[in-house]
Amino acid sequence: MKTPFEKDVIEILANKARAGHISRRQFTQLAAGFLGTTALATQGTPVLAADGQLVFVNWGGDAMTAYDTAFGAPFKAATGITVKQDGSGPTEGAIQAQAESGSPSWDIVDADPFSAQALGKQGLMEPIDYTVVDPAKTREGFGWEYAASTYFFSYVLAYDSTQFGDTPPSGIADFFDVEAFPGKRAMYKWGVGMWEALLLADGVARDDLYPLDLERAHAKLAGFKENIVAFWGGGAESQSLLLNGDASMALIWSTRAKILEEDSEGDIKFIWDDGLLSPGSMAVLKDNPGGKDAAMKFIAEAQAPEKQLVMFELMAQGPGNPAADALVPDELKRFNPVDPANFGKQIPLDIAWYEENYGAALDAYLGIASA
Repeated sequence: MKTPFEKDVIEILANKARAGHISRRQFTQLAAGFLGTTALATQGTPVLAADGQLVFVNWGGDAMTAYDTAFGAPFKAATGITVKQDGSGPTEGAIQAQAESGSPSWDIVDADPFSAQALGKQGLMEPIDYTVVDPAKTREGFGWEYAASTYFFSYVLAYDSTQFGDTPPSGIADFFDVEAFPGKRAMYKWGVGMWEALLLADGVARDDLYPLDLERAHAKLAGFKENIVAFWGGGAESQSLLLNGDASMALIWSTRAKILEEDSEGDIKFIWDDGLLSPGSMAVLKDNPGGKDAAMKFIAEAQAPEKQLVMFELMAQGPGNPAADALVPDELKRFNPVDPANFGKQIPLDIAWYEENYGAALDAYLGIASA
């Protein structure tokens, strides 16, 4: 891993390349001279697309290969435009820094819709061009001015079935019942979906969740915290907590729950009941270097059902286009968060609430989690 100093040096060089003060070839040569070619190859540097290319920023790891397989390579074949995959993570702060720099190197980001909406209203994101991106290829109620719905995942309850025998958990209340269901628990560090889970377990009806009663949720968290072995920040960490036996139950992403069930040969199971359904989206930075038109065309191409099926098969992302549902093989439908049999058991996140309240809510949540 690069040290903070090394990261700073590389970012300075990258900014010079973005501004045209040095060429991209000079950037690579200087970065290699500073880090060494081996470190450069293994650690990577900020992605700098050439003219006529796009940079798509996602959360790294297997997602980079999946996005290139499903969307990037077909888009290049159809248009001649290369899409560079950048796995550095499109957090709201990173997107804002890029957009406010005046010379962003990113084009398209795999963003939370509420982050894209908040930044868009600050003039930092391009409105989605719905004359290019087809609104009929999204699910009803999941479309936004600055974010195009492209996939779904959920926060679900996963558990070690070897510990609970014939009486497995059946809903979110069981997660918080350590007398009937002993063992340590794991929750998501960044809060999303956790407030809803806390309130549901505290007796709030599904239809009464929003606006979220944060004071009540945080009181529930503070009283339960001694049972939490870890607040996980990434998918790999959530997997290891269950596979290693550190937690008997965890609230995790459905994409990771599928992998866990497969890797544990069925010992780790999960339920959709009381799951929190979360939309994923693509968004475009204001004045992106590759051009708004090319970026919108890429998003439109990503709406194709057969391409979204590839992402489902590779990453267990539920398709954003409902036409893709019929393409999902019967034996895999139980892993699809938006399959009709699973959708109705869950609660969609209120994106408008998150857009307005997420920052302050997260600060309070982290204050309890890290205390």
